[in-house]
Amino acid sequence: VSVVVGSHWPVATAAAQPPSAAFRWQLPPGFPEPVVPADNPMSTAKVALGRHLFYDTRLSGTGTFSCASCHEQARAFADALPRAVGSTGEVHPRGSMSLANVAYSPALTWANPLMTSLEKQALVPMFGEDPVELGLSGAEQALLERVRGEPRYRTLFAAAFPGQREPVSLDHIVKAIASFQRMLISGRSPYDVYKQGQRSAISASARRGEALFFSEKTECFHCHGGFNFTGTVNYVGKGFVEVEFHNTGLYNIDGQGAYPAPNTGVHAVSNDPLDMGKFKAPTLRNVAVTAPYMHDGSVATLEAAIEHYNAGGRTLRGGPHAGVGADSPLKSEFLKPMELTAQEKRDLVAFLRSLTDSTFLRDPRFSNPWRASK
Repeated sequence: VSVVVGSHWPVATAAAQPPSAAFRWQLPPGFPEPVVPADNPMSTAKVALGRHLFYDTRLSGTGTFSCASCHEQARAFADALPRAVGSTGEVHPRGSMSLANVAYSPALTWANPLMTSLEKQALVPMFGEDPVELGLSGAEQALLERVRGEPRYRTLFAAAFPGQREPVSLDHIVKAIASFQRMLISGRSPYDVYKQGQRSAISASARRGEALFFSEKTECFHCHGGFNFTGTVNYVGKGFVEVEFHNTGLYNIDGQGAYPAPNTGVHAVSNDPLDMGKFKAPTLRNVAVTAPYMHDGSVATLEAAIEHYNAGGRTLRGGPHAGVGADSPLKSEFLKPMELTAQEKRDLVAFLRSLTDSTFLRDPRFSNPWRASK
């Protein structure tokens, strides 16, 4: 695919794995089954292995970092930093995205329409050099030796990949991590309970916020709609998939809509000037625990995020990135000044807070399996 059409990037639907008698999804009410690649079917043993690998610091060049270092369960598998910091201390251009419901995302990371597979994506933090994340470039054999040297993995890999002469391989490592990530499904927030008929599950303020969120006054739902509160979604039985990217007027440093390099959005992949500043609208599930916001963590709070959208774009009055985002010729058609009252802003915050799934943030199935053994 080489052409962006408007805010949508067409993506071929991955082959769905038929339901397996050996694996049962434990999905929230109303949630569809995630798409699973045919060459990496789900299994309980593979998920168990992936959970260990996700939390294992052996998967970094320094022996001090793991996937979980930047994806903390208590923060819906995001982290608290505006921009992620890798194992060598390098500050990354962008923040760590939440992994909640990543199984439903047909395009991964903030702004790469070509990154469509969790298995492929796992290789980026492991071996990428710009920026350095886990710092394993050139150290593949050392990684495999460390993993083979852990007694617990002998059983885990053999169970996850039975019948293999050498079950410990890089291919199996990324497939297991991807299988664990597909299990990170969140859909049991107070708002979900409310939608299932228990009106008292959320406050009157949150109910007013819901009405605003899904209104033409705010237009929030155009980019954050559906069961996962994002337009970028895929699942078993869905037809043609469109992956959406939007310019939200966060920057306008030249009066023509420019964003500061290297964070130019889809533009960095396509080189199309019209893709400047286009990023994926992330899921809003658990958004109250994933601050700071935006791709570069430049918006600190939910209240500040609502102010940004209320103004139809952000104004930065000084510094190297000064500019009036509301005047950007490239911003989404859905962004316009909303003139929200103070109460309406509070209601929107209340609604967004009702999307926090506290059971997901504490679910022992997703916690660090090494902790009990230390």
